[in-house]
Amino acid sequence: MASSKEYLEFILEQLSDLDDVTYRAMMGEFIIYYRGKIVGGIYDDRLLVKPVKSAIMYMPETVYELPYNGAKEMLFVDNVDNREFLTGLFNAMYDELPTPKKKKTC
Repeated sequence: MASSKEYLEFILEQLSDLDDVTYRAMMGEFIIYYRGKIVGGIYDDRLLVKPVKSAIMYMPETVYELPYNGAKEMLFVDNVDNREFLTGLFNAMYDELPTPKKKKTC
């Protein structure tokens, strides 16, 4: 099942206090970026984030879920109605997220 544009718009609105939150559509789902780094994505209308230590500490009761078959487990964010929680989560994770690799130019 693909994610809905409405759920994406809801999550983006919840994150609107943060600067530079973007997304990219990919195979019916959405990859979420914060200040150029991949934080996670929306898969089957679920917000999942990378399982970095800061996110695990921020959400100690969280559940690991697969975004799709064959993928690595991610953390399910079930508190999406709380804007302050989501903003805090993304800020806590940012420094620990890997910097995107530079694309090679010919």
